[in-house]
Amino acid sequence: MKRIAALCLALATLPLHAEDWQPEAGFTSLFNGKDLTGWCFREKTKKDDPNPGTITAKHDGKTEAADAGKYIVKDGVIAVTFPTEMDKLTGQLYTVAEFPKNFTLKLEFRASVNADSGVFIRKPQLQCRDYLVAGPYKELKAYKPQEWNQIIVEVKDGVAHCTCNGEVLEDALKLPATGPIGLEGDRGVMEYRHIQIKEVE
Repeated sequence: MKRIAALCLALATLPLHAEDWQPEAGFTSLFNGKDLTGWCFREKTKKDDPNPGTITAKHDGKTEAADAGKYIVKDGVIAVTFPTEMDKLTGQLYTVAEFPKNFTLKLEFRASVNADSGVFIRKPQLQCRDYLVAGPYKELKAYKPQEWNQIIVEVKDGVAHCTCNGEVLEDALKLPATGPIGLEGDRGVMEYRHIQIKEVE
């Protein structure tokens, strides 16, 4: 019995594997941890155009999608890796689904040193970077360089309130009426995981 109890205790203290993660109650996962099902490339449109662009390629079942750089799925993470040459274009990966209702979005990210990425909310971009080096939010106190950090985006009536580890990034980011969630690659390596969304009243 003692051996069984010790084994149970050891198993309980092991770190969770990627496939063990589940979205919080009421949330739906946007990333299954295994591949890019539900994600796509879209035609690029002008910044002032509320249209996020028509879908040009879906990535269902794929673990890698090549654009200006690459989006690679491994161990429950989407790694956004882009080349270092200065004349490259940024890359953008979007959900196939669009979200016209109020919602709460949660995700975790880990940035390499000076990495530059972004999270598209319907279409407008929230800068997601190695903040203390790359900015623009260099005064954050709770940001953990090269570790996992959490972003929470609360969207209500066309306005997004965005935080990182509880600190405000954007208090009132204006959004179009609907659109997908997206990830950008620009510089360095950015990893994303635990991407989940919940529609709210």
